[in-house]
Amino acid sequence: MRNLVEKSYFILIFFIFIICQSVLADKKSLRNQEPCKRLELYYHDILFDGTDLANATSAKATNETALGDFKFGMLIVFDDPITADSNLLSPPVARAQGFYFYDKKNDYNAWFALTLVFNSTQYKGTLNIMGADLMAVETRDLSVVGGTGDFFMAKGIATFHSDIFQGAKYFRLKWDIKLYECY
Repeated sequence: MRNLVEKSYFILIFFIFIICQSVLADKKSLRNQEPCKRLELYYHDILFDGTDLANATSAKATNETALGDFKFGMLIVFDDPITADSNLLSPPVARAQGFYFYDKKNDYNAWFALTLVFNSTQYKGTLNIMGADLMAVETRDLSVVGGTGDFFMAKGIATFHSDIFQGAKYFRLKWDIKLYECY
C-alpha cells in the first residue's frame, strides 16, 4: 500500500511539473515583440520662478534640502503640455499631470509619476508613466504601467531623451512611447 502511495505522489509531482513547463513555455517574451502602438511626443516644462505666472506649467511644492548640491528633496508638481513636434507653441495633443522629485544627493536624478491625459480627435484616455529619470544618461526608460480609454490597461516603455535644457527654467524631453500590451 505504501508503495502505491509513493508512486501516486511521484505521478502527481510529474504532472504538476509538466503543466508548469507548458505554462511557462506559453509565455510570450517582449524582447522580440514589435510594439502594438508607438507615440513620439514632446514634453515641455516651464518652472515657475515667481515672475511668470501666465507661462509657468510647473511649480516647486517643496524646496531642496541642505543634503548635497543636486536639489535633493525638491518636489515639482506639473501640468505640462505635450506636443507632437518640438515647438512649444504647437497645439498640445495631451497634458502631462503629475510630479517629479530629486532623489539623489551626489548627482542629478529625479523620479517621475505622471498621467498623460489625451483629449484630441486622435486619442482619448490616459497613460500612466512612472520611474527613475537618470539625468546623466542620454536616454532613460520609464515604465508605462496602465491607461484608460484608447490606452485601456496599456503596458510598455517610455524612453526619455533630453532635447533642450535651459537651466531650471525650461526643459524639453523627447518621448518615444512603445506599448506592448494594447486592448
